Order: sequence, then C-alpha cells, then structure tokens
Amino acid sequence: MQQFQLFIGGKWVDTKETLDVLDKYSQEVYARVAKADKDAVDQAINSASNAFEQEQLSPYERYQILHKASQLISDQQEELAMIITREAGKPLKQARSEIDRSAQTFLIAAEEAKRIHGEGVPVEAAPGSENRMAFTIKVPVGVVGAISPFNFPLNLVSHKVAPALAAGNAVVLKPASKTPISSLKLAEILDQAGLPKGLLQVIVGSGSTVGNQMMKDERIALYTFTGSAKVGLKLKQETGLNCLILELGNNSPVIVDKEADLDLAAKTLAAQSFAFAGQVCISVQRIYVHEEVQEFFLEKLKGHMAELKIGDPTDPETDVGPMIAQKEAERAEEWIQEAVKKGANIFIGGERKGALLKPTILTDVKPEMRVVCEEIFAPVASVIPFSDMKQCIHEMNQSDYGLQGGIFTQNIDTAYYAAKHVEVGGFMINDGSQYRVDLMPYGGVKDSGNGKEGPKYSIEEMTEEKLIVMNLKV
Repeated sequence: MQQFQLFIGGKWVDTKETLDVLDKYSQEVYARVAKADKDAVDQAINSASNAFEQEQLSPYERYQILHKASQLISDQQEELAMIITREAGKPLKQARSEIDRSAQTFLIAAEEAKRIHGEGVPVEAAPGSENRMAFTIKVPVGVVGAISPFNFPLNLVSHKVAPALAAGNAVVLKPASKTPISSLKLAEILDQAGLPKGLLQVIVGSGSTVGNQMMKDERIALYTFTGSAKVGLKLKQETGLNCLILELGNNSPVIVDKEADLDLAAKTLAAQSFAFAGQVCISVQRIYVHEEVQEFFLEKLKGHMAELKIGDPTDPETDVGPMIAQKEAERAEEWIQEAVKKGANIFIGGERKGALLKPTILTDVKPEMRVVCEEIFAPVASVIPFSDMKQCIHEMNQSDYGLQGGIFTQNIDTAYYAAKHVEVGGFMINDGSQYRVDLMPYGGVKDSGNGKEGPKYSIEEMTEEKLIVMNLKV
C-alpha cells in the first residue's frame, strides 16, 4: 500500500485523514493520500501568496526549470504511465501517450516563457503627447488556483501548471480526488527540477470542501478549471471579479458527408469515440451521416469496432478499459436503456460488466434524448442520418455545448461551409473532434466554457498587460 502526502511550501505534509485511491480495474485500494483539511488549504494558499511575492524568477530561469521538468517526465515515462493506468483505468498505450504529451506541454511552456512580451503604443501621435513614449509589459497575475479532472490526470494538470509557472505565477493545485497521484508525482518532479519552494502546492480533497474554500479565497487571482458546466457556473458565480479559464462540458458532433472517405471516417471515429472509454471532453458523441451512405458507414464502423480490445488497461494491447467508477458505467447504461425505451436501437455494444461498458453505437435516436443532448462521457455514440447539410448543421447547433467538432468530406466547398457555420471553438476537416495537439489554442463556446488552453494562449490569460508611459524632456 503506497502512502502519499500533500505538497505544501515545498514540503511533504501529513494530515489527520486519508483518502483511498482505487485501482480502477481491480477496484482494490491502490494507495492512500493525505486529505486536506481547512488549515491545510489555508496554509497552501498562504504559502503560494508569500512565494509569489518573494520569488521573482527571470524568464530564463523559468525556462530552465520547465525544460528540466519536461526531461524528467520523459525519463520517468513507464512509472508515470503505470500510475495513470492504475489510478485512472486508462489503457497503458494511451497513458504512455499522455506522458509524451505532458513532456511536450512543459517543453512548449518553457519556450513560451522566453517569449512573453508587450508592445509599443504610439501615444506621441496624440496632440499634446509629442514628448511621450509608451509601451506595455506583461506581468503575472499572482496566485493561480488550478482545479483539474480525472480523465487526463497529468496532461491537463500540465496545461494549468506549466503555463502558470512560465508566466511567473504561483500555483495552488487541486487534482481530482480519484486521480491525485499523478499530480503529487509532478510536484516531486518540479521540486527536482529546481522550482523554488512555495511556487507549487498540491492539495487533495473533495470539491465541496477544498474546492469551495479555494473559490472563496481572495488571495487567488485567477482560476483555471476543467470539469462540468454545472460546477463551472458555480465557480463563476462564487469568484466575483476574479479571472477564469473554464473548460467545461461537451457532446462533440462530427459529420460524415456522402462524399466522405468512409474507410477513413469509420476507422477514425471507432478510435475517437471510445478512447479512454469515451471519457474525453472532445470524444465523438454525435455522428451525423448522410442517409445515402449510412448503411455502408455503419458496416465499416462495426468492422473497426470489432478490432478494439476491451479489458485490463495494464495490457499494452487494450484499447478500451474501465470507466472511472462503476456508478458512472451504471449511469451510462441507464441512459442507453432510457433511449431504447423511447425508440432508439442498439446497433452494437450496450453490455456492461462492473465498470467496463462495451463500446456502443445507437441509432434511431431523437434530439431530446440524453444520449444526444447531454454529455454522456462514456463509450457511447449515436449515429444520426441527414439529407440536407444546412438543416444538419442547424440541428447540430441546437446543443448547449460547443467545444470541438468535425467533418469528413472530399468536397472543399462543403468543408468550408461546415467549418464556418458549426458553432464550436475548434473544427476538424477529415478528422474527428478528438484531435488535439498541445501547442494549439483549445477552448469552446456556449456552455463549453471560455478562455483558451495551450501554453501560449494560457499565458496570455495568466498575465496582465501593464501600460508604461514616459514623459521625456527633449
């Protein structure tokens, strides 16, 4: 049984209570982690606030630390990947990919730390200001409160921590209670990389206690949160005028046009709908297929789904492992059965054993069904026929969400029309909605949130622009 402590003020700290972390496949207790109480949260925020005022790292020093952290993450790939596989249930090959991406996120943030800059402002062009010169500089906001989800327990944490540190801020991180070990290992790595004590705190506990205390603390200048729209709305209501970066819910739509490469579409969507058991914000959930090719597409999709290996996530060949908890698999199964009672059909899948839910395709769904209009966050996708592209996009846009979407088509006019009119923050052509690399701007519209991730774009959010005007004697 592994034991982990909180990371506060550059030290490992015990508390009176502990939190069990389960191996998501065996459902056995894998580790115990110290659980933050009110005093620990206050101590963490106080430590971050003091460190921000005392430790002013130069851009190059930030680069060195983040670059070193990137190297250490790569060096520890197998250990970190197995941690993610056990605490999150993520298949090992996908966990290894997450480690590679996390190292990239830190490397990109390291480079961006050297590129933070302002701009000249031509105030001398205004009458009476002929002898003045002005420019802007970017300054860190202060203490960043980072609240991360379970589904990418290292890389989504990296997307919050690395840009915040690159910008010169201090960070108080609350990882998901179901997957806290990756964050604690990251704290260890940053400590080894030379990060001054106090610039990163990692505190573990429930959102209703630790999260609520964080959102009410005025010492935190900016919050970066990934999670549900419901919690994101509460965070926005509770934090007043503080800055927010919100990455919230989604139910990604993808169009398969009659002029699409059906083999490419079926192979891509079989992978992107069910990777990490569909527990990805940009997993494909709604597949709109032109009625002329629906039958052919479904058969090709069925063939590619048959190639997916389901089971133990520690097996390097596994494609789909367990969901994060049995109750979540039961919830998704309930949504499937609810849709079936209202007229939907299970084309493939639908069976559940414990936390393992087989990849499922539904047909004959209706827009008001929860499997269509809400975020299912499970290995479930619905295939919806259409005949008219404009009407299809209109129906797609009725969703409350708008993170990413896509289209498969060989017609450039159709591709451009869809890209222009589908209401999402990112749109993929001849690819699924789940495409993401870590240097790109990533964020949604509507109830999918506001602000952007991607180190360059997060740094913009995590700094403030200060104007400096010089009155010159000439």
